[in-house]
Formats: sequence, structure tokens, C-alpha cells
Amino acid sequence: MKKFSVLIAIVAGLVVSSMSVLSNETPAQTSIESATSGDAAKFSGPGNDSSALQRSTPVDPAAATQAWLNSVPQDKREKSDAYFEGGYWLILWNYLVAAAISILLLASRISARVRDFSERLTRYKTPQVACYSVLCLLLVFVLSFPLNVYEHFFREHQYGLATQSFLAWFREQLIGLGITLIGGTIVLIVLYAVFRRAPKTWWIWGTGVAVVFSFVLVFIAPVFIEPLFNTYKPLTKPEISEPILAMARANEIPVKQVFEVDASRQTTRVSANVSGILGTTRIALNDNLLKQCTISEIRAVMAHEMGHYVLNHGPKLLTYLGVFILMGFALTRVLFDAAVRRWGDKWGVRGIADPAGLPLLALLFSTLLFLATPILNTVVRVTEREADAFGINTSREPNAMANVALKLGAYRKLNPTPLEEFIFYDHPSGRARIRMAMDWKAANLSAGESPRSGSQNQKQTEE
Repeated sequence: MKKFSVLIAIVAGLVVSSMSVLSNETPAQTSIESATSGDAAKFSGPGNDSSALQRSTPVDPAAATQAWLNSVPQDKREKSDAYFEGGYWLILWNYLVAAAISILLLASRISARVRDFSERLTRYKTPQVACYSVLCLLLVFVLSFPLNVYEHFFREHQYGLATQSFLAWFREQLIGLGITLIGGTIVLIVLYAVFRRAPKTWWIWGTGVAVVFSFVLVFIAPVFIEPLFNTYKPLTKPEISEPILAMARANEIPVKQVFEVDASRQTTRVSANVSGILGTTRIALNDNLLKQCTISEIRAVMAHEMGHYVLNHGPKLLTYLGVFILMGFALTRVLFDAAVRRWGDKWGVRGIADPAGLPLLALLFSTLLFLATPILNTVVRVTEREADAFGINTSREPNAMANVALKLGAYRKLNPTPLEEFIFYDHPSGRARIRMAMDWKAANLSAGESPRSGSQNQKQTEE
């Protein structure tokens, strides 16, 4: 669901991260096993303890990682690289479009006219803000729609990642718009009440509003929002659900069943999540995951998602988000006041408590967001790395984790440069994830544990 307001996107983002995986390619097991198991197969005759030999055979994590990466055909690698690198430009274009819309609404005085219209309808401030918010959010939706339809419909179909017809997709966009209008209007009513009552310290109190709204969003999303887009039903395959619930019980996650989501009607991507708080906790995996992954791979994915829950990444990200918004609002206050002093009369903006200044707030905050992209991505990437470590220690499926990383490579560049990964990746790269799995495998074999291949007897999937 696309966020049509920069302010709404800020308070809603960075709260929940889910791991998505997709591919129809499987590693060339022969080359991978030669990198991870040495010549163990040659010594399996009578009188030799094959298991003991495998435990004593050193694993070369670097060679094993390269073998997994080399197993991806060149054409598949080029396609995924092109898709992901195109996303770099979309970050820029999304910022430029948001900035252009904000400048248009200010310079043309459309924002001031909408404010004047709202004031003519009623003399009460709260209904004025509500009226302005609805009209402004609708304008932003219309003006940003061309980029939205390209980025989230045509481009996804071009790369084979979407399954919806345009009408079905557009219907969901309208549902998302309705949610944004309701949620965004409520948030803006509260924010502008803060602006009116604390014009000097609004940046402090506004941060509190944003964090509280984010908390409420995390609380209600699994129960009230997500079912508007997909159907959740209990998973009826005990051979899959029981191993997942066993991991949940071992980590004291308060759930009694696993839900299946019909995401295949929208996308070919594989995803799962453990979400919710205060009694709404839920484990869910989409039907693509069931169709395209082995049980070992499903366990690896679900263990990763449980890591987010057990490691309290939701509250931690909310805290980081609050710190970022506080700093952003502090800078925005200074820049907003300076801009109003210079161009306020031209734009028809009276001050921070004037709703006509919302596009200016959006422009300033979207600029800060754009500049902070590497920092925000790093914050999320670190939590994903922690969840990866938790997941592999819980599932104990290094080869399955490597397979999952390759499937992720269907729409994420597998082997980026360090600078690329720092700036653009909000998850560890496929290379980094495979290396973690191989390091874990090497350490556990050195410790005397029998090797376990999560990719043995893996099911083949069709394109």
C-alpha cells in the first residue's frame, strides 16, 4: 500500500520489516558440496566413518559462498541486477516528484486556496484542518499517480513479480487511499492542534504524536488493515505448521496457530512475518512460500521472522524512528520559519499553525529523508542482520538460508559493492547472507556437529 503523504509515510515506516524471497533457481549442488565438504564422498567405503570424516573436513566459507553465487545463471543475475539498480533511480524520482508536488502546491497558491475554502466552510479549526487534509491528500494522490502506476504496476509486471490485473490493482490503491485519508486526517488534526498550542516547542510534542500513531498502526494493522487486502486462514498442513509452532514455543512466542495468506493473487514474491503486540501477535506466511520453498527453507524464513519478535525489533525501530523524527522536526522548525519569513507572503502561508504550510513541511521532511537514506537503510539492515543470526541459530539450516538468499536474489542484486550495500540496501545482500550461513556451517562442523543440508531433496519449482 503506497503512502500518499510524506508525513504519514514517516510515522508508518521503519516499524515492521519482513523478509521476502523468490526465485526459480536452485544452486548447483555438486559445486557447492565440493566447496563445503571437500573430498568426503571419496572416503565412504567400508571401514570409514563418513559422518566423522565430514565433521573433520574443514569448510571454506569464502569458496562455498562463491559457489552458491556462481550457481545463478548469468541471465537471471542480469535481470535481478537491472531491477534492483532501477530502484536506485526510483528513490531519486520519488523524491523529485514529492518535491515538485510540494513546490507546485505552494508556488501556485493552491494550498492557500484550499485553506481559504476550508475556512469559508467553517470557523472551527478542527473541521478546517480535516477538510484541508482530505482535499490535499486527494491532490497528492492524483498528482503522484503516474509514477505510482509505473513503479508498482507496470514495472512489477515487466519483471514478472506481479500477478494482478490493472483493475484489481487499482481497487487496492483506492482502499489504500481510503485508509490514508482516514489515518492521515486524524494525524494531521492532532498535529495541527499541537502546532496551535505549542508554536515554539511543537517539534517535541509532534514527535510524541508521530511515535504514538506508529505504535497504534503496529497494533491495528494485523487485525484491521491487512485483512482488507488479503485473506488470512489457518494453515492446515501440520507437517509445515508444527515445526514452526515448535520454534515459536521454544522462543516463548504466544501463538497457537500459523496463518496462510493468499498473496499469490497479487505477487509472485515469497514472504512471511511475525507481527502484532498486546495479544494480536500472529505468525503468517504467504501461499507463494508454501508453493516455492522446501520445509527446511520455510523453517529458515520463519526463524528469521521470529528473530524480529524475540529481539524486540519493533520497539527498537519505534525508538530509532522517534529519535530520527525528533531531529528531523528540530531541523524542519528552523528551516520552516526561515522559509515562511522569506516566501510566506508569496505562498499565502501564515505560520506553522496554518494548514497551507503542510506542503512546505512535506518538502523539508522529504528532503531530510532523501539525504538520510543511507542512515535509515543501515538502521534497518542491522536489525535484519540480527534476525538472520537468530534465524540460523534457531533453524540450524545453513544451506536452506543460502537457498533463501538466492531466491531473494530474483529481485535484489546478489553481489553489490560495499558502497551500494551501505547506501541502498535495507536488508543484507545475498552475498552477505550466504557468507553468514557458510561461516555458521564451518563453525559448527569444526565444533563436531553433523552437517545438515537444508537444500537436500529440495523441490523444484516451475517458472
